[in-house]
Amino acid sequence: MAVPKRKTSKQRRNKRRASAYRFNKPTVTTCPNCSEPVMPHRVCRACGYYDGKQIIEEA
Repeated sequence: MAVPKRKTSKQRRNKRRASAYRFNKPTVTTCPNCSEPVMPHRVCRACGYYDGKQIIEEA
């Protein structure tokens, strides 16, 4: 059975765990219809368009 030869230090342990807590910023594109920032593959909240078609009616 494999057993560690030395105790893992707190610094080394925390460095290894830190990679799980790196958050990436979400991707933001611009709406081709109104040029507002939009998350990809979602209806634009400003104009209601998705994939060149109006999905949500404007009030």
